Amino acid sequence: MSSEPAPEDALLFWPRERVRALQDRLLRETIALCWEGHPYYGRLLRECSLTPADFQTTADLVKLPITTKHQFLADPEAFRLRMPAGAPLEAQVLWEVMYTTGTTSGQPAPIYTTTWDHYTYLVHARRCATILGLSERDVVANVFPLAPFPLGAYVRSAHQAAAAGAAIITINPGRPSPHFPVHRSLDDAVRLVAVHRATLIWGIASFVRRLLLRARELGADFSSLRGVSVTGEAVSPALREELRRLLRELGSQEAVVLNRYGSTEMGSMLECVPGSGWHNPSPDQFFYEVVDPERGMRLGNGEVGLLLATHLQRRGTVLLRYAIGDLVALTEEVCPHCGRTSERVISQPVRTKELVKIKGTLVNLEALREALEGVPALEEYQIVVQKSDPADPFSLDELLLRLAAPPEQQEAVAAAVSARTLALTHLRPRVEFVPRDVLFDPAVNVKAQRILDRRPPTE
Repeated sequence: MSSEPAPEDALLFWPRERVRALQDRLLRETIALCWEGHPYYGRLLRECSLTPADFQTTADLVKLPITTKHQFLADPEAFRLRMPAGAPLEAQVLWEVMYTTGTTSGQPAPIYTTTWDHYTYLVHARRCATILGLSERDVVANVFPLAPFPLGAYVRSAHQAAAAGAAIITINPGRPSPHFPVHRSLDDAVRLVAVHRATLIWGIASFVRRLLLRARELGADFSSLRGVSVTGEAVSPALREELRRLLRELGSQEAVVLNRYGSTEMGSMLECVPGSGWHNPSPDQFFYEVVDPERGMRLGNGEVGLLLATHLQRRGTVLLRYAIGDLVALTEEVCPHCGRTSERVISQPVRTKELVKIKGTLVNLEALREALEGVPALEEYQIVVQKSDPADPFSLDELLLRLAAPPEQQEAVAAAVSARTLALTHLRPRVEFVPRDVLFDPAVNVKAQRILDRRPPTE
């Protein structure tokens, strides 16, 4: 799907030294603005006896403590930059507010976007379009959920298409509102993709998979599709291949599966080709580093650690050394596939919360998830960590695998799943089969909850 670099993509081919000089200058400007008008970082800089003069290059960022997601979610208003009088109008006007989930109160956390931020995103989106191969000839089907609050991926899909001049269909799936009949069903989504002859589907991986499965069951004509671009969940090689297979069965000639990696707070990183690693399309907007999660020291190329992100041109919500919550490996080596010099995430991101202890054994639930996705005939699954006796908080931990598969294949699926789990975790799981819509019902949720820890919190 990739195409020749566009002029706005030239920055991604600069020598690293030239990019770093630009990042250093932009960081100095951002720190100066935060010193004067950022409630959280202005206070933090003073508490650490730091001034803007202490930040001349991106190497100086290590002087700042890491900002955790918990700190941001606890008081998102404190991360909204107040611009000085006389600042450009674009930097002062609020363009839109998006939200990220996960606050301790259960309320979504706002991400404030000024006109300045929106314009920088359109630049970012044009670069993304070049990497994605998105053009004005495309018709995009946006199947991100219509949630009670504007999610970043849902909102930005329209901006991404607009930046490339592509057409877009917004399907509006999601949990039905008790007040307004505005959501569409899975079958409606299938019908609209076919009616509008969509060339690309954008959405959360688990929902896109179920959409393709339902299209196959209905015999829908999806031959216009070039492929899908998925995000929101890790996509294992097995899931990628299944999506390709479903696309081919539905008549797609290219059957391309592109996996985006990102967050509402930062935006997207993208693959130039499947398996290339995720490029930072805007090193003039985002600076990434990887640190040791225990000691906090910065790590080098290819070393796995905690991913931190720093805004370089934001004028609304601004985050510095923000821990996204993933363990990754980052490289600054030139991409052998496209020649871009911007940094890439080259390992499958692992959520820190998905490294858990079960019966005293450290288990990578993300790796287990990947292993399960390669089991034939497994329609849906959920990995549950719980107490063997829910009424006894001191009982032994239990690994429960809730599965959906055709009745005639359940015995074989159970044997395959148990064997893979035992080999990977050294734990023997308990297996139960349930209807697939119990595990993931697209009419209720657009994202499958693959991993669930039901154990009571520890003090």
